[in-house]
Amino acid sequence: MSSLNNDFTELLERIRHGRELGHASFEPIYYLVFSPSKILEVKRQMPAWTAKLKNEGWNVHIFSIADHIAQILENAPLRKIWLTADSKDPTNWEKTNQSLANALNNGALQKLLEQKLSELEYQDKSILLVTDLEALHPYMRIGAIEGNLQGKFNSPTVFFYPGKRTGKTKLKFLGFYPDDGNYRSVHVGG
Repeated sequence: MSSLNNDFTELLERIRHGRELGHASFEPIYYLVFSPSKILEVKRQMPAWTAKLKNEGWNVHIFSIADHIAQILENAPLRKIWLTADSKDPTNWEKTNQSLANALNNGALQKLLEQKLSELEYQDKSILLVTDLEALHPYMRIGAIEGNLQGKFNSPTVFFYPGKRTGKTKLKFLGFYPDDGNYRSVHVGG
């Protein structure tokens, strides 16, 4: 069995037992931390993991960060202006990335995740799998969103986190961002 599958099995065990009240949080927030080199393997395993959860009676919901970022950018009010500016200077990545980051940092992505969490609040045995976190690069990191949603996590929520653990509560997004210790979650793997 691969280490990813072992980590997923450990994660399920922790979800079954729930969170204890601790210094950081008691909300049911979990991170499956894996090397960025395993992003494709995680995507390949997702159908099997989802099926395993469903077989255990979970009502599985998936929130793809990549899909929601695409939706936000596709519907952005400034989209036409961006496309015009991009056609005039197509290699100005810094300006392009800054415009896209501004569109995401206005809270739109956080609001979509919050809506999903709210939908699941009164559903029995619901679990939310938050995938494709790598799509946040270079715009933002998930810790900022998680922190702003404190108190909103009522269903177990699993973030599939490409990066490294650098301590009990610190994570290093994609393996090269600076350590971030602001996570209030259980970390498995990494």
